[in-house]
Amino acid sequence: MSRNIDPIIDGKQLFLIAGPCVIESEDICFRVAEKLKILGDKYKLPVIFKSSYSKANRLSGESFSGKGIDFGLKILQKVGREFGLPLLTDIHETIEIPGASEVVDIIQIPAFLCRQTELVRQAAGTGKWINIKKGQFLAPEDMDKIAGKAKSGKVMLTERGSSFGYHNLVVDFRSLVIMRKFGYPVIFDATHSLQLPGGAGSFSSGQPEFIIPFAKAAVAIGVDGLYVETHPEPSKALSDAASMLPLVDLEKLIIEALKVSRIS
Repeated sequence: MSRNIDPIIDGKQLFLIAGPCVIESEDICFRVAEKLKILGDKYKLPVIFKSSYSKANRLSGESFSGKGIDFGLKILQKVGREFGLPLLTDIHETIEIPGASEVVDIIQIPAFLCRQTELVRQAAGTGKWINIKKGQFLAPEDMDKIAGKAKSGKVMLTERGSSFGYHNLVVDFRSLVIMRKFGYPVIFDATHSLQLPGGAGSFSSGQPEFIIPFAKAAVAIGVDGLYVETHPEPSKALSDAASMLPLVDLEKLIIEALKVSRIS
């Protein structure tokens, strides 16, 4: 199913991209999508559902990386039909693009893969919107060149923090201002920006207590959308458990972000 999402990404209104990190089950995706639909309607907030069929950049081979593209796309298709929400998922190899583009409305280029030229070009060649996440290792100025590889121009750029030594990320909010000057919609990823990658264990940690304050700061500075990974029970999540926002707190984030948006 193809949905026209241009009116969502027109710069006139803040929008939200949200969902669980990875597609664990139909039940979890439906619970999150139902909540997103309710909150989107309640607050007149455009919402895009996101989840990944695969997490191909896990640090440890023991980490859950998803149940595969066939399973994941089938669940996403059901979410789209049941709740009427636009869909976003990320790709990792060019071979995945045809299948993903038949299901989702936005194709995401993961941060670690944002410099992969053919991945960007072929994703853009589908005519879909693509969301390119800024690599933790890149300056915001670099993203203009990367976005330029997508000749369609239907590009969003997402800030998700920058490496600060080992096992830590910081957010340089100047990057939001710099990337907006390129003329593309800019998104702030309020959850991955607060990850603590790697470390002594097998899994990344995080600082979810700062998600709402950072989201408010990004809206005050100026972004087109917010990106939030959320889960009914983050402590039981199979991926990014330490950095996702509890689903019960999503309404508070929306309320606070919209307050700031109205006075910015």
